[in-house]
Amino acid sequence: MTDSSETGQVTGTKDKLYNIIWFTEASLSNALRLETYIQDAQRDGDSELADFFRKAQAESRKGGEEGKKLLTSRLKG
Repeated sequence: MTDSSETGQVTGTKDKLYNIIWFTEASLSNALRLETYIQDAQRDGDSELADFFRKAQAESRKGGEEGKKLLTSRLKG
């Protein structure tokens, strides 16, 4: 169970910023992981699956880029 009152006392970072940091890292990490899946599908000659993972990878990159922009604007302000 999570403590709904945690606002940075434990992590030293307010929840909102921590959440953006976590989301950005998870998105970019997922983009990296999907590269392996794309290569696996290509190696097996499954272009449909490789394309599926490429689309997912593009969305993960997009989320990572949007997270970085949002985090940058929040840290400046």
